[in-house]
Amino acid sequence: MAPTLRLLRQSFAGRPALDMALSRALLERASAGDLPETLRIWRPDAIVTFGRLDAVSDGYRQAIAAAHAEGFAGVERLEGGRAAVFHEHTVAFAHTVPDPHPVEGTHDRFDDTSALMARAFARLGVDARVGEVPGEYCPGAYSVNARGARKLMGVGQRVVARAAHVGGVVVVREPERVRRVLEPVYAALGLAWDPSITGAVDDEVRGVTVEDAEQAILAEYGERYELVEAEVDEDTTVLAGELEREHEAPARSRTLGGIGSTRESR
Repeated sequence: MAPTLRLLRQSFAGRPALDMALSRALLERASAGDLPETLRIWRPDAIVTFGRLDAVSDGYRQAIAAAHAEGFAGVERLEGGRAAVFHEHTVAFAHTVPDPHPVEGTHDRFDDTSALMARAFARLGVDARVGEVPGEYCPGAYSVNARGARKLMGVGQRVVARAAHVGGVVVVREPERVRRVLEPVYAALGLAWDPSITGAVDDEVRGVTVEDAEQAILAEYGERYELVEAEVDEDTTVLAGELEREHEAPARSRTLGGIGSTRESR
């Protein structure tokens, strides 16, 4: 019998820091033993998500201003890595996994998530491969690319006591918006990259929609789990609200605690 996986679809339009805070609240409550394994999948606002290395960069505030100038809010995410972009034609996902020994499973979770996403893209007709493309933004070994040439998805991970969060973003359409905002953001952060490496699922298979991508991803999760749709409970919502300001960029507080953090590309 397949294990059960709670599926959440809620998002908070106009409050992107709360979207990040909700993923953190799910992680903290799973760590405390209050919540089971949960997959959250949603359509985000236009945001640039900054990692910890970005937040200590001399050019961080300039990068935030550059994002705002392009119409993107700045938020601080759970995972490490460097600045990445979400917008209305991307799919965001966050998989919260209770685990008494989360560090030991770090690389397996990366492997499993990247392989699952590559299979989901293959359902849509994409020649999807796991691995870094030289010159990609927020580079990492667990990115998913098309044909070994264009980055389509990045994944990051946050590990705390007794739980882990695996999250990422799939660019379905409008990769030019990702390129346009990251050019001044990466310049401010002093990061080298090749904008031409940034792709989208629709570049590979014309006509693919965000809805198509969501269904392909959920179909792959459904091969492994019994997906049970649920609503965010009140205690988690309240905790997310309490954490919201900490995920605004620049954060008011640096309290994203835990036993460790592993980063990969977003």
